[in-house]
This record gives sequence, C-alpha cells and structure tokens, in this order.
Amino acid sequence: MTTAKIQFGRRSFIKSTVLAGGGLMLGFNLLASCKPGSANELEIPDEWFEINAYLKIGENGVVSIMSKNPEFGQGVMTSMPMVIAEELDVDWKNVMVEQAPFDAARFERQFTGGSQALRSSWQMLRTTGAAARQMLREAAAKAWDVPVAEITTAAGMLQHTGSGKKAGYGEFASAAAQIPVPTEVELKEPKDFTIVGKSKKNVNGKDIVTGKPLFGLDVEKEGMLIATVAIPPAFGMKLKSFDATEAKTMPGIKDIFSFKSYNDDYEQNMFDTNAFTELVAIVGNSTWEVMNAKLMLNVEWEPFSDYQYTAGGFRGSQEVTVPAGLESTADHMVKMKEAAAKPGNIVRKDGNPDEAFKNAAKVIESTYTAPFLGHFMMEPINFYADVTEDMVTVIGPSQAPEFVEGTISARLGIPREKIDVQITRMGGGFGRRAYNHYATEAAVISQQVKAPVKLVYSREDTTRFGVFRPAYYVTFRAGLDANNNMIAFHVKAGGVPESPLHANRFPAGAVDNYLAEAWTVDSNITIGAFRAPGSNFIGPAEQLFLDEVAEAAGKDPIQFRLDLFKKAQENPVGERNDYDAARYAGVLELVREKSGWGQNDSGRKRGVAAYFCHNSYAAHVVDVVMENGKPRVENVVSAMDCGIVVNPDAAVNMVEGAVVDGIGCAMYGEITFTDGAPDMDNFDSYRMIRYNEAPKKIDVHFVQNEIAPTGLGEPPFPPIFAALGNALYKLTGDRYYHQPFNKEDS
Repeated sequence: MTTAKIQFGRRSFIKSTVLAGGGLMLGFNLLASCKPGSANELEIPDEWFEINAYLKIGENGVVSIMSKNPEFGQGVMTSMPMVIAEELDVDWKNVMVEQAPFDAARFERQFTGGSQALRSSWQMLRTTGAAARQMLREAAAKAWDVPVAEITTAAGMLQHTGSGKKAGYGEFASAAAQIPVPTEVELKEPKDFTIVGKSKKNVNGKDIVTGKPLFGLDVEKEGMLIATVAIPPAFGMKLKSFDATEAKTMPGIKDIFSFKSYNDDYEQNMFDTNAFTELVAIVGNSTWEVMNAKLMLNVEWEPFSDYQYTAGGFRGSQEVTVPAGLESTADHMVKMKEAAAKPGNIVRKDGNPDEAFKNAAKVIESTYTAPFLGHFMMEPINFYADVTEDMVTVIGPSQAPEFVEGTISARLGIPREKIDVQITRMGGGFGRRAYNHYATEAAVISQQVKAPVKLVYSREDTTRFGVFRPAYYVTFRAGLDANNNMIAFHVKAGGVPESPLHANRFPAGAVDNYLAEAWTVDSNITIGAFRAPGSNFIGPAEQLFLDEVAEAAGKDPIQFRLDLFKKAQENPVGERNDYDAARYAGVLELVREKSGWGQNDSGRKRGVAAYFCHNSYAAHVVDVVMENGKPRVENVVSAMDCGIVVNPDAAVNMVEGAVVDGIGCAMYGEITFTDGAPDMDNFDSYRMIRYNEAPKKIDVHFVQNEIAPTGLGEPPFPPIFAALGNALYKLTGDRYYHQPFNKEDS
C-alpha cells in the first residue's frame, strides 16, 4: 500500500464532527451539501444535515458524496465520487451523489477545463476516502477491544476475523466522528481497486432522460422575471443610443434600460472576455414577450475607436489593445499571409536549422489554415440572479464559478461572502461557459429591477456574442538527407489574434536542427478556449505534414513517427520537451496493433495521427470510403494513454464524442465574418456533423498502466482531424491543407 500524509492548512480538507442523527461527516475540499432525491432507491437516513464540504455517512450506512466540479457531460460527477468511494471501501450502490455549490473557502479548483479535474484532485480524493475508512476502523477496534490492524473493510462493512464480529459503517459512524483525524493513511494499490476501473452508470443518467430540471434554463423561482439583451450587430461596434418608447408598450414588459457589464476602472480577469460591455436589457414576464419587445427597439450602434484595457491571467496582468474596425474573413487571410512572410518571434531553436536546410537533399514545405469556430452549445446562454441588500444568489451553467463570484463582487460592490454561486449542469460548453459575462449581466439587471431575473439569450445572440476559436495559419518545412532521415524542421505559426504554437512538443526533441517561430494579427473579435485550445489546430496541421514528409521519405507513416520517438528516447535534443516519447510511441504501437495497420490494407483507404496535449496521448486510425460520390468515415480505431481509467464506459464515451466532434469540425466547421458580423448564427447556417455522417464503428483502447489519471476530454480531439485528412488523401489523392475539408472537395 501507498502511505499518504494528510496536510492541514488554512483550508484544512479533513474535519470531523458528530451528527445529531448518529452519522459521520468528513469535510474536505471536494464535497458539499446534499439533499436527498437523486437516488430514491436508497433508504434515506433518519436525519440529513445540509452542511457544505462534507462526506456524510448516515446511521444506516448510506454515504452522501458531493461532486465539486461543474458537469457538462464529461462525467466527473460520477468519476470523482468513485475515487472517494474506492478508498472509503463502500458499496457503490449505497452512494448518493449531488452537485456541490461553489464555495471557495472549502473547495479547491472548482473549475471545469483543461482536462484537469481528476488529475488535479486524484490524490486528495483518495486521501479523503482513506481517512474516513481509517477512522471507522479505529472506532470499531476500540469498541471490540482489538488491534486496529486486525480490522478489515469491504463494501461498507467492518470485520474482525478473529472474533467473528461484523458491523456496517453506519453503526460506527457516530463513534468514528470522535476519533482524531489520522496524520497519514494507507492508500490502496491499483490492483486492489474494486470501484475505480469498473464501469458505473452516469449518476445523472436517469434524470437526464426523464427530463428532470438539471440545467440553467430549467431554473424557476417565485417572482422571477425574464430578461434578454440587445447587443451590437458586429464586432467593432458599440451602443450609441436607443429609443424604447414603443417596446415598453408591448405586453408583459417591465423595464428596458442600458447598462455596463464592468465598472470603468475594473481590471478584467482572464475569463471576463467580453467584446460588448454596454448592452440594452429588456425585462418582462416571459421569454416570448421580451424577445418580441426586443424586435421593437430602436437602437443606434456606432464604430468604436482603438482602446486598451488591463487583463489579469495566470502569468500576471497585461495591457490588451483592441483595434477599431469592422473585420472580414478575406482581410484576415491577407493579413495572416503578410505576417507569415515576415520574421516571427523565435520561441525555440536547436542546432543550426539554416545550415541543415541548405544541405538537405529534399525540402518539403506546406501551409495549413483553419477558420474561426463557434461552440454552438445545445443550451443557449442563460443565468439566474437575485440581488437583494443582504445577499446575491446566482444560479446557472458555468465552468468557472470562482471567477463569476469575483466579477460580480467587483461590479456590484458586494463582498464575496454575500454572494452565493450555485452550479447547474451545462448543456454543452467546451470552453465557452468559462467566459461568464452573462452571469454578471444577470446580476446587474436583477439589481436594477429589484427582482429575481433569469437572463436568456436567443440562439443567434449566443453565437454573435461568441468567444470563438481563433483563425490560424502555419507553415512547416522539413529537410531530409540523402538517406531520407529528417535532419531539419521549421514551424512558423500564427493566427488572429493568437498563435497556436507549442514550441516544445514533438517533433521538438527528435530533430537535431529545429526552429519554432510565432506571430499574431490583432483583432477585436473575442477569442478563447475551444476544446483543446491551440492544439486543435497545430496538432492536426503537424500530423498532416508529418504524413507528407513520411511519404517523401518513402516510409510507412507510423514507422516514420516511431523512428523519431526512438531518437527522442535515446538521444533527445534539448531539455524542454514536454512529452514522454515512450508513452507517445506506446499509443501509436497500440493503435497499429488494434487497427491491423499494414495487414490487408490494399483495399482500405486509411490514415493515422497521434498527438500529446493536456498530459495525455492519443492516436487514431481512420478508414474512409467513397459513398454516392462523397467521402464518408467508415471506421475509427482509437488508442489512449491517460493513466488509470476511472470509469471505462464513460472514458470510451468521451473518446467517441471527441472523434465525432472532431470529424464534424474538420469537415464542416467554420465561422466567417463580413464587416465584423458573423455570417453564421444558427444551425441553419453553421454546418455540424449529422447522425448519418458519424463513423459506423469507433473502437477505443486504453494503454494499461498505474499512472495517476491525466486528461481525457481534450486529448483525443486534435489527432482525429489529421487522421481523417490523411485518410482522405489516400482516398482522393489530394492533400488537405485548409479547414473545413469539405470546401477543398468542392
């Protein structure tokens, strides 16, 4: 067993207290208040106590575990409690799970993003469950007058083999609460896991399919009004004036007014991204009434001038310049080409790339581009707020509730301790719901009208007020010697308005002469996290290019990559390489084996790609066919190394979702702009993948190891673009350099 020490500090994560109903509560930085009802098949204890940040054991042995992280389909509401239950050694059927509210004083990293939920909490979750188990063992040992070392546990039962005594956890819950919290605990060896690594059903599954109110749009409160907002029609514009005379006469309308999202002297945090900070609010009795009144508004918008603001971030504050102008996609492409032709900012340089390219027997060069992308969540933007003199309550879908609390506190001038942020399940997100301007807007509107308000965006405004995946542009060069060995590699990457470059990723470390340059083009279009930020472009582009280089070298694309990984293992170049070459090679070897790569390939058109991001490794092999004159994906074989897989079925679902999502984005996804306005703002104009376009079969495999869990939501996403593009080349004979791929077919 592994011994884990329990650390105490200002946010001490283990506390114990006696429950009036004879139960044990163990508080820690993950769990929060519980209300019975999500597991009606369980016999609820005689008394429940709604206390934040606690693991609760009822007198009947039922365990209540609350999940801290916001849930939008990635499955953490099931997997994180599974880890606690594993070390607690309880029967999963006796576990209740509920969503925790936001509480910065007790929880750490209550944030969904970066594929970090399990990775960042793994040790804490295990230690908390193990501490509870140890306290129960000590209580039983004291009562039975036997050494604690002789007390064993299994499925929520305590047992002393020598005396034959047995008891359920509930019988000793009250006594265990009086036991001092251990300073260190023994953790299970992975081989002894009985819950982790075994598939469990989504704890919200039944509620979702039966239509239970789980989402922000489901929130209904007594006296609640509905609000929507009028926003500028294009990036580069701001509010000039408005006339609401006619709109205010519409049925059900309570008020119409303009407001600012932020105070003028406010330093925005990294998730306050907001192109339109002055809006017009329309407040009324129903969604239908406020949407109709909005149509009757007479609003004038005007172009804004260049401006600057200060934004905070993980690396400190920085000054951000927002240029004036109404931007168009055609102009973006011209500016990117111009920027790419100039010297970039050298981020990494190994060896002597210039000399190596001069001496190369072959030089391969290709440029790849990708457009802006929109998140297009199924659930439109919404948030509930009730602002009173004594308290602020906000409820809604957010990936970053801590930032919601801070921004609202600054905007309203109300202390954080008087703000209650409650988390709902999200109807999609993958980055967009980390940018929570809409929560602040709801709070400002509620304060103005002195009533609880649910803010609801239209589908079109949800898109137009987007925080988009940037437009990108990258040029690669590779030099081969006379023996077709890659001796030089150059990547020069940029975009509007950020560069996707990850300079220390493969093939950095595997090439003696390596150069990485970055550049950017300023823009007033808001950009932000989109599933696997940056990696979702640079990964596919790199992997498409490596296939082209492998072909020029006359080598099998998998073996070509494996040879490079071998060099990176045996004689790595540089010291900043951010990947493990052996693990990277491992997923390629696994996908080669499981796909039967190289075996009976003559009749199949298939492509391969692999990538590392968010601490995990992914590889895909894609088979494509021509059907009715159009290419379609037949089968996909996927391999993942994400450490210990907590919930296998859910993990497979996550990879399958990434595959389908990636194919759809690669083939069809794009947002273009004309004079600052998005040309796509609803599902009739933004092309998404359809059911009949999804692969007929997705076969997912995981590298088996005992490494602590790493990311899974994002890592499978980038390489599916390239595996598809490489397969399409085999099918059509044309290389795919520009997304979306379907435009290159036309």
